[in-house]
Amino acid sequence: MSFTGEVKLEITNLETIETEKISELSAIIHNSDITLTSIKISSENNNIIRHIYSLIKELYGITPKVVVRRGYNYSKKYIYFLEINYKVFDILNDLGILNNNQILTIPKDFIYDDDSLTRAYIKGIFLLVGSINDPKKSRYHLEMLVNTEEYAYFIRDLLNKYDLNSKILKRDSKFMIYMKEAEKIGDFLRLINAFNSLLYYEDIRIYRDHKNMTNRLNNCEQANIDKIIATANNQVNDIELIMSIGGLDLLDEKEQVVANYRMKYKDASLLELSEIISLETGNKITKSGVNHRMKKITDLASRIRNKENNKK
Repeated sequence: MSFTGEVKLEITNLETIETEKISELSAIIHNSDITLTSIKISSENNNIIRHIYSLIKELYGITPKVVVRRGYNYSKKYIYFLEINYKVFDILNDLGILNNNQILTIPKDFIYDDDSLTRAYIKGIFLLVGSINDPKKSRYHLEMLVNTEEYAYFIRDLLNKYDLNSKILKRDSKFMIYMKEAEKIGDFLRLINAFNSLLYYEDIRIYRDHKNMTNRLNNCEQANIDKIIATANNQVNDIELIMSIGGLDLLDEKEQVVANYRMKYKDASLLELSEIISLETGNKITKSGVNHRMKKITDLASRIRNKENNKK
């Protein structure tokens, strides 16, 4: 089962009170195929259809018709259809979807007018039209796909009351409300009380974040090592050039000491070189002091190269 399926299975098994069930069912039916005489709900997830079937039977005492068909897509998954052809007007009115025989784009306020009802409504939307990537995959992504722009902005605003930073993107003829921030997706799972899924999600997220940080540190450390080696090689080349035309006598005494130790410890960093010189000579020198003398050596080597180039 996919991670989306695991989340949906978990939240269909939650205990809720009647008012929350009404809000949840309102969201589900609002995102279905509805007219004043029929309600048709479809899903590839049989757990969701069973859950909706139970909600309708418990709240309205009717037995919806269930039809199973094989899908037309390449996966050929089964699609489950739930149909209601009576008491439709009463159901739509009770769920805040109807007003003066008109199907509303936005449900009536009583469906989502407190925190628990808002959470239930969001849960219902996610059950029918939501999906979430497994955190083991390369990117974090949660989305819910709805039919109208006005309704999409309504859902976005509901989510963002909880600081989820959800956004809207038009996809073909529909509108996608989505989140890509890992922490916000975790907050969404907490919002709909999918706590087992949240624990799994956070474990994977923390592991991935730790792994990414370790990789970045390793890359940074390797880059520093490469830089140290490149600098040391350049310094060795400069010293060899000076030695080739007259030896280290061209340098003053302090620079000669640093040059000799560089040739002796060709791969050492400036800090390591300062510590070695201080220990072996008894004369303390800092990394900055070694660097200052190396710059003088480099300057001399540069002048020698320029002079040789001018002769050519």
